[in-house]
Amino acid sequence: MQWTALPNNPEGINATYLKDPPDLRGVRIHEVSLQVEGPTLKLRFDLPAYPDHPPRKWLAQKYNTVQVELSFGGLKSISLSGFGTDISADVSLTGEGGVNVKTGEGGVNVEATSPGFHLQANAMTASVSRLSAYANEL
Repeated sequence: MQWTALPNNPEGINATYLKDPPDLRGVRIHEVSLQVEGPTLKLRFDLPAYPDHPPRKWLAQKYNTVQVELSFGGLKSISLSGFGTDISADVSLTGEGGVNVKTGEGGVNVEATSPGFHLQANAMTASVSRLSAYANEL
């Protein structure tokens, strides 16, 4: 199963990558944040590959990097150890994509792992809260 099967609104990513998004190995983590509303975990990172057919606007701006922010709502648990200024991590999403209202089971698990950084969380839902691109001056 592709990771885009779990967020409740993958349309932007699917359209940008023609339903073949890159896997989430070696993504550059920019931000991990927690909000009391929800409660919600937000994870912002660069995707490891640029789309073959990006939007014209991105081409005109000479963008070369796609950035995604995933929001995990109804956060049930979180564990974070380590952090740094240049984190390249493998991210995985697993689960049902939402909680079964009758049983309270299911939800989405997110895990991001690299040397010196580990994030693990379980939430009721996942969504794409932002999809953007920028010119990365490698």
